Amino acid sequence: MSDILSQNEIDNLLQALSSGEVDAEEIKASSEKQVKNYDFSRPSKFSKEHLRTLEIIFEHYGRLLSTNLPVYLRKNIQVEVMNSEAVTYMEFSNSLSNPVLLGIVNFEPLEGNIIVEMASKLGYAIVDRMLGGEGEPLDKVREFSEIELLIIERIMTACVQLLREPWTNALDVHPRLERIETNSQFAQIISPSEMIAIVTISIKIGDVEGFMNICLPYITLEPVMDKLNTKFWYSNMQERVEMEYADTIESLIAKAIVPVKAILGKSVISVNDFSGLQVGDIIRLNTKVNQELDVYVGDIKKFTALPGATGEDYAVRITSVIREEQE
Repeated sequence: MSDILSQNEIDNLLQALSSGEVDAEEIKASSEKQVKNYDFSRPSKFSKEHLRTLEIIFEHYGRLLSTNLPVYLRKNIQVEVMNSEAVTYMEFSNSLSNPVLLGIVNFEPLEGNIIVEMASKLGYAIVDRMLGGEGEPLDKVREFSEIELLIIERIMTACVQLLREPWTNALDVHPRLERIETNSQFAQIISPSEMIAIVTISIKIGDVEGFMNICLPYITLEPVMDKLNTKFWYSNMQERVEMEYADTIESLIAKAIVPVKAILGKSVISVNDFSGLQVGDIIRLNTKVNQELDVYVGDIKKFTALPGATGEDYAVRITSVIREEQE
């Protein structure tokens, strides 16, 4: 009923039309459905659900980067996932300007490679920090030297190894940095028309801020595409958290200290005898010398044992375990 206008609303609308306050053509244009062009030559293979799940994965990855990179750079690192999108590899490649830092990563057991692209100014800042500087970028862009590339390779290798944990819910991957390219023309890992997902991460090292782009080809992720949905991801995360929680509790229980006592025997005496007990007096117990003793864990009778000694200490030797059903 809310879509039906009242008589007053109709009168006001007619009055606005007659006075020129409202243009009928504008109303017609605004009510028309907006149609988005679809390019059949490049069908979308990554849905919004896929891209959102990839963002979740790399948000986890970002937290690992911000925790682990300061160990190498001795500087606080701020990491934030900016966005994700699906484009062709040609579009990604054309957006790069040399010199670039392209880490070609073997994503076993998945077939094919992924690319980790790091902004060159981040590379200069990393080299400066690793060599004892403040982490300032260069005023003028230049090619990286072999020594600088070796330093960057060490950091990028550490970054690549951190990719394993965030992907655990989908697959046990073993990422390995194969090489670093500084020219985008030498990093043609797939056909230019192939679809890829790009996850853009902002990294801030001190005052230097730049982007890291993770290029994920569809042909590489195809075997796990059905697992790239938030419902599957969160359910698996919940199961994993519950298992880790159970393991933690079990570990804590295993380390818990519990009192164990062996009861030598019991006796009943009068209050008069009790009040007259002296050092050296003997109390007769209700157990024989060769009779098994009851061993308690806390307040629960758990074992039977025979008395004895080990070295200079008294001891008991367990002879049987009392199960709950035997009690």
